[in-house]
Order: sequence, then C-alpha cells, then structure tokens
Amino acid sequence: MKLAIVRQTYNPNGGAERFVSRALNVLAQDTSLDVTLIARQWENAAGWQTLTVNPPFRNRVARESGFATEAAAHFAQFDIVQSHERIPGATIFRAGDGVHATWLEQYSRILSPLARWAQSKSRYHRYILQAEAQMFQHPQLRNVICNSKMVRDDIARRFGLPDDKLTVIYNGVDTGHFSPDVRAHSQREALNIPQDAPVLAYVGSGFSRKGVATALRAIVPHPGVFLLVAGRDKQARKFEKLASSLGVASRVRFLGPVAEVREVYGTADALILPTLYDPFPNVCVEALACGLPLMTSHGCGAAEWIEEGVNGWVRDALDSEGYQQVITAWLKGREQGVDYSAAARATAEPYTLDAMAKALQTLYRDLLR
Repeated sequence: MKLAIVRQTYNPNGGAERFVSRALNVLAQDTSLDVTLIARQWENAAGWQTLTVNPPFRNRVARESGFATEAAAHFAQFDIVQSHERIPGATIFRAGDGVHATWLEQYSRILSPLARWAQSKSRYHRYILQAEAQMFQHPQLRNVICNSKMVRDDIARRFGLPDDKLTVIYNGVDTGHFSPDVRAHSQREALNIPQDAPVLAYVGSGFSRKGVATALRAIVPHPGVFLLVAGRDKQARKFEKLASSLGVASRVRFLGPVAEVREVYGTADALILPTLYDPFPNVCVEALACGLPLMTSHGCGAAEWIEEGVNGWVRDALDSEGYQQVITAWLKGREQGVDYSAAARATAEPYTLDAMAKALQTLYRDLLR
C-alpha cells in the first residue's frame, strides 16, 4: 500500500507535527505500508521516504497555494493520500487544526473591533476558508480523521459530511515515556519552588489564544499556588508585565521553550490550559499520562475526556473567576486526599501510540477494500 502523508513544514513544538512524527514512526514498522512524507522541510526521517515540495513564495497566501498545487500534482502516485493541510483532492484529511471558521470565531472574542474588522478582510483567512470548503466538498475525499468529537460534530454541522466519512482517532501518547515517573525530573529546587507548594503548568505557544492571561488571573486569590509557563511567544514580555500588575510575578516562572517537557510535567501537580480553541492538544494527553489533572475550556477537544472533579475541570476560556473556583476545588480535594493523579493516568492509558497506529491502519484498509 503506497501511503502519502502531507504536512507542509516541521515545527518541533507543533501538535500536528508530533502527531505525524509519532504516526510515521509506528506505521513505518508495518512492512505492508510504503510511506512517503510530502513536505517543504522536516526533521530527520528515519524509516520513511520524504518527497520535498518547496516552491518559492512571497506571502502567506502564495505559500499555502503554491505548496497545495505542487503537492497535489503528486497525489496520483499513491493509493492513499492523508493530508494534514487543507488541499482539495486528498483521500483523507486529518483535521488536526479543526475548522478554520470556528477558530476565527473564537479568536475574535479577544480582538478589538478594529482587529476583528481586519481579520474579516484578510486575504489569507479568505483563502483558507475557501480551500477548506473546496476540500470538504471534493469527490476524492473519502474520510476525515477528527482528533475529537468536538471537531467531528463541527465539521458535520458546517459542511454536511455524513457519519461514515468522519472518524475520531485520538492522539496517541507514549505511556512509558510520559508517566507519573516524571516526578524524578522535578525542577522545583532549581526554580526556587517549595517542595510542598501546589504547582500548575501551562505548556504551549500562542499565549493569547491558549489562555495565559486567564491562568495568571486564576492564581491571584491563591497565594500558595505557583504557575509554570512553558512555550515560545513573541509577546511573552506583555504577559510578564501582566503577572507583575496582578501581583503574582513571584509565583510565576516563565520558562520559554523547553527542551524536555517532562521536566515541566514532573515539576507540576496539574495542567491549566484555558484555550479559546484547540481541537485536541498533545500536551493534554501527555500531562494526563503523567498523572496531572486537567483544567481546560469548552473549546478544547480534551474536555470530552474530563469527568468534573475526578480528573479535571472545564470552564469557559475567558472565565477567570471560574478557574479561580476550580483551583479552590482542586486544593480542597488535595487536602482531602483525592487521588487526581491516578484518575488522570487512567484516562490516558488506553490512548497509546500502538492503539493510534492500529486505528489508522484499520481505516486505510477499509478505504482500500
């Protein structure tokens, strides 16, 4: 079976890229699959072939459209093409980034009226919306892999795709690499955090979209709670100033991009991700596998795994008071001996990399059959 997987570029911190890398590493072990990655650039590819498609571009629209045109020219060479980009003509589309229109709607909640107007006039956003609609309506599209039920239901509602074209395959995680044993990698001493202090972790880029401001406000009434912020953001300084203005700077550690995320999980007691829109972040399944309960939003696909007060809590992305109440409940549960860690770990245990690969292999063979 000749399988092509399409993803434009590799960002080592990107959730979609980590999904592709994990899937390819497992799929490459299946000798019945001949796997080729179509990309502009990628990490060192071990166990699969790489087809470089890198046309020149002068702006974002030309970047997307140029790659789409040249990548699609190779699709006929393969039995199945699984695209992680919005390119009409692929056999399978993995909606790892969700629905662009929904993303725009959610992100507009934190924009000024002028910025919302500019967003509505953007040539780039108009191109993505058009390409997305054309892709979902293309006769070659036979299945959409959704990484959450939230995304599946949104696609069905907006584009009218039937159930048999929508398959939910959750992100897999290496449950051996990400486990409660990460406690051995705790950096509390190096970060000057008391060993018995409750610590929340935020992991991700795009601080505005993923709720760093809400997380900072959430810890204000809890003087003993620390917050780790791991990830890259061009406006990080703005959030450092916000932490100072809120009076919590002494309890917040801005770590920047981290080479070993397990050190962050090993230092923390829970993950907080009040994101406006995230189809299903890898950090959520990683943190749960490490035994961290999850505080997240209704716009996060991982919310459908949460049992309130057992392995996490779900609130609106902008509801700072709601997250303050969540932290209160979490602290009270810790005092009462509630084992949030065991419940979090149990949630992630079924979602191994092998389980993800088997679900993908079953889908491919069903399509060929």
